[in-house]
Amino acid sequence: MSGGSAPCVLAVISLWVLTCSAQSYAVDDQAGLGRTFDGVGGLSGGGATSRLLVNYAEPYRSQILDYLFKPSFGASLQILKVEIGGDAQTTDGTEPSHMHYENDENYFRGYEWWLMREAKKRNPNITLIGLPWAFPGWIGRGKNWPYDYPDITASYVVSWIIGAKQYHNLDIDYVGIWNERSFNSKYIKLLRYTLDKSGLERVKIIASDNFWEPITRSVLQDRELSEAVEVLG
Repeated sequence: MSGGSAPCVLAVISLWVLTCSAQSYAVDDQAGLGRTFDGVGGLSGGGATSRLLVNYAEPYRSQILDYLFKPSFGASLQILKVEIGGDAQTTDGTEPSHMHYENDENYFRGYEWWLMREAKKRNPNITLIGLPWAFPGWIGRGKNWPYDYPDITASYVVSWIIGAKQYHNLDIDYVGIWNERSFNSKYIKLLRYTLDKSGLERVKIIASDNFWEPITRSVLQDRELSEAVEVLG
């Protein structure tokens, strides 16, 4: 029986190495810097969206809070926005106001105080924001409209900020206008004035917690409004 060797096929594979060269460019900040990225945030608002957390059993509750707020661990949230309770249904439920009526003040109702304290405990540098979703009926003298008496509304919101510091040692960094509702330029200016008058110059205003228009156009046309608003959002 005759034997033979199988032909050997040599395949030559040519590899093309693609190289790319990056072009150099100059960095010049003489004209000023761009916008600052303030971080990643979380929201506790819209009516009881985090209502159940406060009642979780330990150690699970603390573990969840660690995952939310502890730096370099889990979500590591750098911003926390909470609802300023207004005694009204605001999507998923109702959050209590610190002022059920004009001469009533209680800064221990609800769970947002607790949540902000837990966040600060884990990250002392976290940014705190307060935003009303609704207002108690007495603010609008029985009407669901906080702008008819803007001085009352401004005092009501500022009292919440003062109470956060006085009773919970919480420094609120920003305050909003009215979640997903129309804004009022007179009220925003009066809110800025009331904050400054109360020694809260460091508290900045975010407006208008709704569509970009017409607030962007308004701040361009109204210098006083532009000076009152720190952040468009």
